[in-house]
Amino acid sequence: MPRGAGRYAEILDAFTRHIAEVGYDGTNFGTVAAEIGVSKGTIVHHFRTKERILAALHESYMERRIAELELILKRLNQPETQLAAILHAFVYYQVEDRTATVAFQREIARLADEPAMAKGRELRERYLARVRGVIQAGVDSQVFRPVDAGVDALLMFGSAQWAWTWFTPEGSKSVEEIGTALVDLVLGGLLVDRSALPDLASAEGTAARSMREAVRDAVVPEDSAQAS
Repeated sequence: MPRGAGRYAEILDAFTRHIAEVGYDGTNFGTVAAEIGVSKGTIVHHFRTKERILAALHESYMERRIAELELILKRLNQPETQLAAILHAFVYYQVEDRTATVAFQREIARLADEPAMAKGRELRERYLARVRGVIQAGVDSQVFRPVDAGVDALLMFGSAQWAWTWFTPEGSKSVEEIGTALVDLVLGGLLVDRSALPDLASAEGTAARSMREAVRDAVVPEDSAQAS
């Protein structure tokens, strides 16, 4: 581990927790520094600005999601199974990597036009492009109805962005039940032949199992945000 990497990660983790709990505007250097026992100068040394910490959060989050997505696509061959796994993942992140997911989702609007978020926007677009490709492959092979892959990808991603506002792990519905409902809703409207839908939507089906294994096994590239 490079010198200083441990402190860098500790600061980023603390900021992520605070942003998840109170939002970006409610998070400040002083509170985080006091919590982890460092000076505000140490935070500035590693990140320079608060905006840069948020950018690092966005970048590291999307790098993890891309690594998992690539593994899903490598291990599953059919577009309907790939898309089902992606949809299960959208919900699974509400319990797996939950703090970073909430922090990322509640501040997603800042990703739109802030100059410091340029790399985060690039990573998000890379992820969306892969999802669009899966949908288009399903359309081209006539597994899916003829739809606009770009619009459908945005609708799926957009719906997932709001899950943090209403889903809680301790709630009346489990993450598995919500994942099943999402896959049933989306693929139920896309599939030409719906005979495989029960397995695709099931939390114990091939797609959901492969998704969980990909989240477990994915190797994330070394955090490039620290080097920037």
